[in-house]
Amino acid sequence: MTETLPPQASTELPAQWDHARVEGELYQRWVDRDYFTARPDSDRPPFSIVIPPPNVTGNLHIGHALDHSLIDALTRWRRMQGYDALYLPGMDHASIAVHAKVEKQLLAEGTSRRELGREAFIERTWQWKAEYGGQILNQMRRLGESVDWSREAFTMDEARSRAVQTIFKRLYDDGLIYRAERLVNWSPEARSVLSDAEVDHIEVEGELVSMRYGDGDASIVVATTRVETMLGDTAVAVHPDDERYKHLVGTLIDHPITGRKIPVVADDYVDPEFGSGAVKITPAHDPNDFELGKRHNLPMPTIMDEQGRIADSGTRFDGMDRFEARVAIREALREEGRIVAEKRPYLHSVGHSERGKEPIEPRLSMQWFVNVGPLAKAAGDAVRDGKVTIHPPEMTKRYLGWTDNLHDWCISRQLWWGHRIPVWHGPNGEMVCVGPDEQPPTGEGWRQDEDVLDTWFSSGLWPFSTLGWPDKTEDLAKYYPTSVLVTGYDIIFFWVVRMMMFGLYAMDGVPPFRTVALHGIVRDALGRKMSKSLGNGVDPIEWMDRYGTDAVRFTLLRGANPGTDIPISEEWVAGSRNFCTKLWNATRFALINGAKVVTDPPTVAELTDADRWILGRLDELTAEMNAFMEDFQFAKSTEALYHFVWDEFCDWYVELAKVQLADPDQVEQTRAVLGHVLDTVLRLLHPVAPFISEQLWTTLTGNESLVIAPWPKATGKQADAGSAERVASVQKLVTEIRRFRSDQGLKPGQKVAARLTGIEAAGLSGLEKALRSLVRLTEPAESFTASASFELGLPSGTVTVELDLSGAIDVAAERKRLAKDLAVAEKEYAGTDAKLNNPKFTDKAPAEVVEKIRARREAAQADIDRITARLAGLPEA
Repeated sequence: MTETLPPQASTELPAQWDHARVEGELYQRWVDRDYFTARPDSDRPPFSIVIPPPNVTGNLHIGHALDHSLIDALTRWRRMQGYDALYLPGMDHASIAVHAKVEKQLLAEGTSRRELGREAFIERTWQWKAEYGGQILNQMRRLGESVDWSREAFTMDEARSRAVQTIFKRLYDDGLIYRAERLVNWSPEARSVLSDAEVDHIEVEGELVSMRYGDGDASIVVATTRVETMLGDTAVAVHPDDERYKHLVGTLIDHPITGRKIPVVADDYVDPEFGSGAVKITPAHDPNDFELGKRHNLPMPTIMDEQGRIADSGTRFDGMDRFEARVAIREALREEGRIVAEKRPYLHSVGHSERGKEPIEPRLSMQWFVNVGPLAKAAGDAVRDGKVTIHPPEMTKRYLGWTDNLHDWCISRQLWWGHRIPVWHGPNGEMVCVGPDEQPPTGEGWRQDEDVLDTWFSSGLWPFSTLGWPDKTEDLAKYYPTSVLVTGYDIIFFWVVRMMMFGLYAMDGVPPFRTVALHGIVRDALGRKMSKSLGNGVDPIEWMDRYGTDAVRFTLLRGANPGTDIPISEEWVAGSRNFCTKLWNATRFALINGAKVVTDPPTVAELTDADRWILGRLDELTAEMNAFMEDFQFAKSTEALYHFVWDEFCDWYVELAKVQLADPDQVEQTRAVLGHVLDTVLRLLHPVAPFISEQLWTTLTGNESLVIAPWPKATGKQADAGSAERVASVQKLVTEIRRFRSDQGLKPGQKVAARLTGIEAAGLSGLEKALRSLVRLTEPAESFTASASFELGLPSGTVTVELDLSGAIDVAAERKRLAKDLAVAEKEYAGTDAKLNNPKFTDKAPAEVVEKIRARREAAQADIDRITARLAGLPEA
């Protein structure tokens, strides 16, 4: 610890919780006291978890807020349980995102990265990172994340760069990294390959153009949505069993624009029922055509350059942008009479750059790849063999669906910001891969590869590179494998599988985590995915400003069922704020009335039924929450805590305690019970709502901090069933008496004399005083005469409640009000009854409509019966 501060001594709370004033101060106190720093030399068992590294360009969005809140809740819980907890923070260098930011700046200055040159551009990018990057780290502080800031990592810092170079070298030497010409997602705007994660497939309105290749009997009609790609056609394909084209298979056909002769080939890939049953084959610009081209050994000319312009086609269209060429080529075909049909608009799916928003171009290109076969098998086997558990279990199938069907991974990007590929090319085609402690080859003609690695390559090393790998460090020895990975199911392929492959490979078969706990994505209250187009996105910082961080965290965890999507709305966050207010007020009431946490708790004999009941429920809650947290059931855990605090402690025990606090014989034990329940509740709440729980607990107990306080343990003792049953009976009595009072037209605070018969026989004598206080019933005088009564059956007997309403209500006004309500009910009954007795309605109306009318008639009859009984029970005016 950097310092030891005295505990807070105040036993007073302000009237309201001021989150805006207190949260920052509390967080800084936690950091200053080194509460979040892990200690590998301690004898405490390790619990380690890494943050999914957000982009250096990022801001905290609602998905981050969910992910980080879940991780922090787990970390705080384990720390309180006595673990040496490491929650490791950091950021991803985000190649494409940072490129876009810096290039936008350069454009505004009238220059570009290519004019600037590689070295100057990289220097400029580091400057941008220092000035603007990492805002999300400050926002993580706002969210209250208990991360170990002393271990903050960045995917391009010196330690992570060394790890990247080391594993690249090992994979290369083992033949698992290779260079080859393959079809990739190409971004003309970024002039780079994009990963599948950086491509969004969007339904767009385009056009489907059918055109004729060849003439006469030697002609075939094909259709395409991308006319410009026909310049790269090297065949037309048909199905082997299609009788229409059997005479053409193996022959050559004239290409309409280039004049080349291209073959007609037969392949099972072609669907003879779709369109004309023939397809044009452009191997260098379509993934399916590429595979077919390999099977038939077709030429694969690339007819677009890096910027998406037609190039090297040998036609007058060279130099045109791809979309300009689409129109020009279509019109040229029209002039030749080759257009057979046009369909527009034609709805079809087109891949778009997630960041640049422009349509990506499938393009044949020389790139670097990882041979994922043996790595993916190991990643799948680790789950099959039980080394790693996927939670919830039903997500295992989705995970194995990826590992068992992975294609080789394109890891090169044509960017400058990122980990440059550590391969040097020689003047005669030589290639030398250089490790972190090796010198690159020198001499004329040697140059380093221009490409950088896919961002996912370095983030795939995150669970062990952040712990010091490839060196053998204390952190690596104690905290690897990490305890659990908490992340969304939407990045199983993009991140989880890659970490599994690299972790098993680099760490001698030891996986990077023991458990993968998957959650869903955050949706709006209607279940829709949040998007700019729908305008339903939310900024968690704004909600934190408005309602407090605890309310946002509580809402997110309350909706977080394993593996399922999480709906959220501002109304629910406001509800969580109300929960915090409820607990604040209850604690303030307890403190004002002398509640305290005592060393020697009262004996069982000193406790009332209400005390024994709430303590038994508290013990059950503690056991439930432990079980739920162990099973990553965040929603159930938070929901159980919510209902205990609101429905049982605040709504019932606090009200019962008010009566006990007024009794000199019960005041001390009541204060102790209030203190103990709040002490335990605030400990249980801390992982979810760290700020308000800290403020309340330190004020209540005078102790240093909840961050380092022990987690509550259930005693395992059997709850006092008798006390619980008696309290339940009183709750039932209170509820029914309040309903009866309302039916009688009494105001909530109006006191009325009542006689309670059967209370003693039902075993409720010890709770009668509290019961009368809760329902505003005074003791009957000798002259008591009941004017209204009802009976209530309880497990231990029947209680008769008799009330003297004389003078308590305006009988005439009440009769007038009830008569008006009765008339409305009778009119409703008559209308619905007439419909139900009309065959024209019952025979023709939909069954659900008839059922609704029947339900309305039943409700009207119930109202008539209730109001009639109420009128009959009124005293004479």
